[in-house]
Amino acid sequence: MIMNKTKLLTLAVLALLLLNFGLLGYFLYYKSSYHFFSNNREQKGGPKEIIIKKLHFDAIQTRDYQKLIDSHRLQIRTIEEKIRNSKNELYSLLKESDFNIKNETAIIDSLSSYQSQIELVHFKHFQDIKKLCKKDHLQDFNELTEQLSKLFSKRPKTRHDQ
Repeated sequence: MIMNKTKLLTLAVLALLLLNFGLLGYFLYYKSSYHFFSNNREQKGGPKEIIIKKLHFDAIQTRDYQKLIDSHRLQIRTIEEKIRNSKNELYSLLKESDFNIKNETAIIDSLSSYQSQIELVHFKHFQDIKKLCKKDHLQDFNELTEQLSKLFSKRPKTRHDQ
């Protein structure tokens, strides 16, 4: 039996509608992963604004928090620069015809140490944020700690980002 054009067009439209509704449902169901579809205004401001809002910081706390952020960023940038330099040093060893495993291992160990330093700086940063909290905000801080890894995790790179 040969389908006429009208039946074929109707089936194609229905299939596309089902596909669109399926995709829309998928995105809405997993909206926390897709900020574009999220109506959560907290996510639109970035970590700083989320923390200020969740911890109900007043103007003085916000000012002190900004000072902590500035110090934290400087510390992280300094360590990240050391990481970049170490990686450049490591990969420059590829140019040498005679590989020395001791040099490679030492550089890789320093990279590991720098990553540990970054985690310590982050942890201290949140200890300092906790100190800014008033007693009635500590419960909010404790709830925030359960979200920190999601809040500050870097978006995974796609093939196009690399």
